[in-house]
Amino acid sequence: VDGLGVNWGTQSTHPLPPDVVVRLLRANGFQKVKLFDADSAALNALSGSGIEVMVGIPNDMLAGLAAGVSAAEKWVAQNVSSYVSSNSVDIRYVAVGNEPFLSTLNGTYESVTLPAMQNIQAALIRAGLGGRIKVTVPLNADVYQSSTQLPSSGDFRPDIHGLMLQIVAFLTANASPFTVNIYPFISLYDDPNFPSAYAFFDDGYAYPIVDGGRTYANVFDANHDTLVWALQNNGFDNVTIVVGEIGWPTDGNVDADPGNAERFNQGFVGHAAAGTPMRPGPIDAYLFSLVDEDAKSIRPGNFERHWGLFYYDGGVKYNLTLNPNSPSGQLAAATGVEYLPRRWCVMSPSASPTDPQLAPSVSYACAMADCTSLGYGTSCGFLNAAGNVSYAFNSYYQINDQLGSACRFPDGLSVVTDVDPSVGTCRFDVMIR
Repeated sequence: VDGLGVNWGTQSTHPLPPDVVVRLLRANGFQKVKLFDADSAALNALSGSGIEVMVGIPNDMLAGLAAGVSAAEKWVAQNVSSYVSSNSVDIRYVAVGNEPFLSTLNGTYESVTLPAMQNIQAALIRAGLGGRIKVTVPLNADVYQSSTQLPSSGDFRPDIHGLMLQIVAFLTANASPFTVNIYPFISLYDDPNFPSAYAFFDDGYAYPIVDGGRTYANVFDANHDTLVWALQNNGFDNVTIVVGEIGWPTDGNVDADPGNAERFNQGFVGHAAAGTPMRPGPIDAYLFSLVDEDAKSIRPGNFERHWGLFYYDGGVKYNLTLNPNSPSGQLAAATGVEYLPRRWCVMSPSASPTDPQLAPSVSYACAMADCTSLGYGTSCGFLNAAGNVSYAFNSYYQINDQLGSACRFPDGLSVVTDVDPSVGTCRFDVMIR
């Protein structure tokens, strides 16, 4: 797809260095990147890269920016103008907030999102950037719905209906796009009766939805066009839609594996060139996400730490042809990544499986590190009890930079080894520097 983008998230205990990430983006032909904040190291690394940037403002900054234009002017000067002035960073969008109307947020940001957008817009205009940099707000697909399950009945959520019309009017007045995050995986995850074939793009769904002569054989098209109708049914026919996040995780759930992720993302790349029944033509989209993030909240599910096209270290998970013109079908792994020594912390061969310290030690290690690859239907779901213990101990050891004290669990339960305990699909990682 021409200009396919990707999200660069940094909720990791050990993020890849920004220069490594920018090389990774360029090596894989990404022409656009979406950031969740205005991280100076990331923006400096993007200087001169030719990559278009959507820079983000976290939700916790909205109230301050809504309070007055001066705060917005200061933010724009520090985080936009200073990078754009030399033409070195190609900032195209400012994303004001991230899914601020998510129903689980209970309205926290409803009164401040639009004023923050208006103030950032005013600040961009005063900085002489109003023509080239657009303001948007990435919204969760829960801001619209259909009373009949047909896209043509699409409308905005009743509790924010008036606010959504104000925001769409603002976007229209400024020729800015409506940015929406759409997740077929979550549809499948949330509903045990959801037909899995409907989540993918390979025409395997036997019961497509027919809506006024338009046929929907995948949930992405139906979801996207419900938004198109929500806009049209409220008098907004020509709003550009950008898909801010879309992707599929590779671990932490029985439906989250590299095969399904490849099937979904490859299907989407091809599908995005054609568009949807209501909006034929290329879809402007940012895949979620570039690399796995081991510090993300797992409240939505253990899969949250596994959305990356690449592992935490920029290693390739599966084949993906991002561009029809690149016949290899291979993603390019990150280069110049530095690792800690090749050693692991595992359960000691002399440890007793009935040691009363074992269970609390594993619980502690998992709470402080990342055990989302353990359990039913995961990449390490086949490990025996000792394997589970070793995985937990090693995760804690690596996240704590292989400190000697991080492999000293009570009663001599743990030991450091230089023999890689990885087996099959289960990776025992070595942390990056």
